Amino acid sequence: MPIDPGPALLSDWSFISAYGIYMLAALLAAVEYALGRYPIRRSAPVPQLVAPGAAATAQNTENGHPGFRGRTLPDRCGRLAVSLTVLGAVLHFASVVLRGLAASRVPWGNMYEYISMVGLAAVVGWLYMLRRHPVRNAAVFVLLPIAMLLFVAGNLLYTQAAPVQPSLRSYWIVVHVAAAIMASGVFLVSGIASGLHLLSTRHAELSAPADGHAGAEAPAPVRRSRLPSPELLDRLAYRTGVFGFVTMTFAIITGAVWAEAAWGRYWGWDPKETAAFVSWVCYAAYLHARATSGWRKRRAAWVNIVGLAAVLFNLFFINLVVSGLHSYAGLD
Repeated sequence: MPIDPGPALLSDWSFISAYGIYMLAALLAAVEYALGRYPIRRSAPVPQLVAPGAAATAQNTENGHPGFRGRTLPDRCGRLAVSLTVLGAVLHFASVVLRGLAASRVPWGNMYEYISMVGLAAVVGWLYMLRRHPVRNAAVFVLLPIAMLLFVAGNLLYTQAAPVQPSLRSYWIVVHVAAAIMASGVFLVSGIASGLHLLSTRHAELSAPADGHAGAEAPAPVRRSRLPSPELLDRLAYRTGVFGFVTMTFAIITGAVWAEAAWGRYWGWDPKETAAFVSWVCYAAYLHARATSGWRKRRAAWVNIVGLAAVLFNLFFINLVVSGLHSYAGLD
């Protein structure tokens, strides 16, 4: 089937625009993180003789809502970063749809398209987390890895829109690969959340006030991390990890069914299958460790990060270096 160059060109422009917008959003998020005020933690509340309205305004300012005094520069940068992320997601989605229209197939038939879809899934997952939880000040740590992933896809793995390989012309590509894409994108967000959990926990330990203060003198105020609380980051990593694990399990099962239809066997320990199984075991271990009372959350977070490393190893090394039945990178 011939390729329509019009939608293909628009898809490329939309992808480049989305990448540029993500980078700008990451820059603004970095400004918010760098210039934002540290929350102050004291051992006891300090009484203040202020009017009730002024107290409410001050409380709103500390919680990130400036009230009637106007928004600060970091707050404006953070809000603009979120708006740009939404705009980038819209353009990113448009590039995916146009790519599919140009090739008259699902838009995940090679490595460039697959990584683009993984990035889009990660962005959508991050925006959903922003909608539900106060994690905006960690946006730079999520947007930068996504932008780097898209940079690799657009500059090193890009291929022209073309019909899908004959071995991939099956309805299972819609189900199996879509599930793998969603799992990979969600695991990216989950792994970043676990990494931030470790940083936030470390900072909380270093900033904890020393015990044994003598006399009535109150301890000095302690600065807390600009990152969200370790408890919130751990909870988000776990919830996204559960979703990714269930989706990945579905992807492995549907992949086995597809393999039986295409190659006459459900499982053959192909490098791609083996790497996927190792990743699945890592996330099963993470969920088990996270739910086990004997394990500390820090050790479970490290298991989650190992799982993300396994996913990235499967995504790049297995697809680009190792030859096997799943060699569908489309770079030849």
